[in-house]
Formats: sequence, structure tokens, C-alpha cells
Amino acid sequence: MLVATVNPPFLKNYSRQSRSPCVAKSGTIYYAYYLAYAGCALEMGGHTVKHIDAIVGDIHFDETIRQLALEKPRLVLVDTSTPSIESDIRFCAEVKKTLPTSIIACVGTFPSKNVDEFFRLNSNAESPVDLVLRGEYEETALELANSIENNQPFSSIEGIALISNSGETVTNGGLRKTNEEFLNELPFVSEFYLRHFGEAGIKRHFYASINWPYIQVLTARGCPYQCSFCNIPSIGSYRIRSVDSVIDELLFIQNEMPFVKEVFFEDDTFPINRKRTEELCKKIIDNKIFLTWSCNARVNTKKETLALMKKAGCRLTCVGFESPTENSLKDIKKKTSIQQQEQFMMDANSVGMKVNGCFILGLPGDTEKTIEETIEYSKKLMPNTAQFYPHMLYPGTASFEWAEQNGLLSHKNWSEWLTEEGFHNTPLKTSEISPKRLLELADGARLKFYGNPRYILKMFFQGLRSPKEMQRMLIAGKSFFPILFGYVFRKR
Repeated sequence: MLVATVNPPFLKNYSRQSRSPCVAKSGTIYYAYYLAYAGCALEMGGHTVKHIDAIVGDIHFDETIRQLALEKPRLVLVDTSTPSIESDIRFCAEVKKTLPTSIIACVGTFPSKNVDEFFRLNSNAESPVDLVLRGEYEETALELANSIENNQPFSSIEGIALISNSGETVTNGGLRKTNEEFLNELPFVSEFYLRHFGEAGIKRHFYASINWPYIQVLTARGCPYQCSFCNIPSIGSYRIRSVDSVIDELLFIQNEMPFVKEVFFEDDTFPINRKRTEELCKKIIDNKIFLTWSCNARVNTKKETLALMKKAGCRLTCVGFESPTENSLKDIKKKTSIQQQEQFMMDANSVGMKVNGCFILGLPGDTEKTIEETIEYSKKLMPNTAQFYPHMLYPGTASFEWAEQNGLLSHKNWSEWLTEEGFHNTPLKTSEISPKRLLELADGARLKFYGNPRYILKMFFQGLRSPKEMQRMLIAGKSFFPILFGYVFRKR
């Protein structure tokens, strides 16, 4: 059976799969990797997949619909996100008009965690969507496709939500989590990228902290922690692929995709299992895998583990510092400390590991004074790159509930989670800081960090030592620095 997996058109260079979806000021464009893994599962089950990434391919609305009309898939999986949800539903409505007998299923964190609100929006758009696949959806997508192909009912499939004939919302189980056995059976997503994108399509993706061209791969699912702001589909859980499965995929990338300069392990907390991490690193070395790779990590990663990761080819870790205020870290359930943060940076520097540091402005208890302290703290830590987010409140997260219960939401217009340009916006309003002022403070934080003479000097010498780093900075700078200079002119 033919199934279409669609990352639908929206704003140019919009990253739905990012934990905080937006048009990145650095030019970063994520892979729609969960959608790609669903494609892997469907192909493994014998179905034919038409993967349409309208964002990466810069395919406009009408052309995307035309392609679907030509292919006539019986099942269409449509990716979604909070800021784009109204546009995504309008897209589905047009698909339904064009392919009235096809089953349309939406995926993503918004419909997964906000089923009633999703179907309310869906109803306002003439009910184009047949069902939602909740949580991690590879197994659900395959079971659904099999049921459609065999003309069997699918209302009992775990992980789906739909509207019954009586108009009631029906959910079958909670957010589904792909089990470890299925994770190890899945074909390599890197091979899926290669067939469906080709080298040129892969090179359309970019991550500002990562050497280009890059690919995103998952070696595990979920995170055992439960940070209040986190928008991932499977918070509070953790499942892994076998080490041998990961090694086989890295060998495939090394042998079949020599143009790839870096692999990003998009696991929410890659080195969380120290024993597995060190076993994987040793096998990378033993199998003579010379790929450069990076990953997400936490500040409780031990120095010995970082050193072995570095030896195995790890170039950079993406780390959430969030704040230098202990009470704020406690309020967002981060379960880290300032001491751990500073020790991590010392350890990373000592083993030669680069760090992309993430900071959140507008956490519980934040004032302009504490935000200024966060900015100064980022300059003290001096990671290789830094991201400054206004506190983003995604429905279905504990941060959203906190803001809603305390009257801190200025609105619930989902499209206004972004600015007109597609950059991050926030509905958070406190007694001291308005949403507009919070965005100004985030802009100022980037200017102060990247305009710091110490940082400029550090990156200048880093670029001289490494042509790859220079290339990465130039690509990111082409998008980022005009925006950064714009802060200066607006401030004046």
C-alpha cells in the first residue's frame, strides 16, 4: 500500500521537529526525524512510502497538494507543531478535498497531548483529519497501514485518537512509546534519508552548532527526567537500541555517505546510561569508525565518560544549563545544580569537548535582574555556542499548566507562539516582565554573548585552526549576524 509521510508547507526553513519549533535565527533546519522513522517502519512492513518534506524541498502549498493528488496514497501522515497547527489543519482540509477516500492522520506533540483542542480546531476546518497517532508513532503507523490495507477496523489500535460516530473523542491508551525490540528491528534512518533525499536534500539541512553536512539519528528514546518545559513525546521514560545496532548504522554512514561531516545523536539525553555510553564509545574505536559526532547531554555527565566520548569522535555536547538560580532549577524540576554546571564546563574544556549551552529566560521567579545574572553567567561559562530562549509554554507541559493556573498566559492563539518572521514568541506575562520585554531581553542576551570580545577572539582562533569550524560559522553567520546587527540598530 502507498503511504505518504508529509512535513507540510509553512514558513520557509521552519523546523517542526525541534523541541521548540520555529524558524531558527541561526539558519538551523531540523530533519523531520520521527516522521522518517515512521517511514522506516512502514517500509519494513512492506508498504511503499512517498516522503514529502515541503520545508526542506521548499515546496509550496499547491505543489505539495498536486504531488499527493498524483500519487493517490491511501494513508497520509501529516506532521504538526503548536505554532503551525492551524496551518497544518488547513493543509489537511485541502488534502481531504483532493483525496476524499484517503485516511489522514496527524502526528506530533500538539495533537498527541491536546486531543480535545486538536479536534475542536479540526471541526472548525470541516473535519478533514480522520485520526491522531499519539506519542511515538512508528508501531501505530504500521498497524494502521496494515489495517487499512486489509479492510480491518483500526479503532482498537493502541495510541490512536479519533471522533466516534456519536461525536465523542475516543483515545485508545495514552501516549505510545516504541518498545526496544521494535527499535532494534527498524531499518536505518540514515539509509531512509539517503534514498528519499539524496545527497543534495541532505545538504539542505543545517544545524548551527554542527559541522555541515550533518544527519540526525536516534540511538535511544525518551528521557527519565521530567523538566517542566520539555515538549518531547515521551518524557519520564527511557528505551535504547542495542549498541551493535548503532555501530552497524555508523558503519553504513561511514561507508555509504562519505559526504556527511557530522552525525548528531538526537537522543534527549545521550550519555544518561554511563555503562552503555562507554561500551558504545569503545566499540566505535574498536570498529575503526572515524565519524565526527555530537549529542545532547546533561551536566551530570562524568569527566571520564566525556573523555572517552571525545576519543570516540564526539566533538560537541548540547547541554541545558537553563539558569544559575538554584530555586529556578528546582521549580522547573531540572534536578541539576550550579556546582554541576560549572564542573561540567571545566571537565568539557579539559578534555577538549565543545559545548552548545542553552539558557531559558522567564523562569519562575525571574526578574530583569536575575535574567541579567543569567546572561553574565553564560559569558562566564563561555560555551562554544549559546541559545537563549524565552520561556516557551507548550500545551501539555508542566510549564504551560503553571502559567495557566497562575494567570500568566497572555493568550492561547497558537499561531502567535511565533513572531511574523517565524522566530520564537512567548505568551508568558509576569507581574514584572511582559511578553514583548522578554523577547527584547532574549535578543539582548544574544548580543551580549556573541558580542563579547573574549568570545569573538576565541572563535576567531578556532576558525583559523579548523576549516570545518570556519565553514560552520560562516553558514550560520550568514543568517544570524544580520539579525544580531539588527538588535543594535533597534536598540539605538
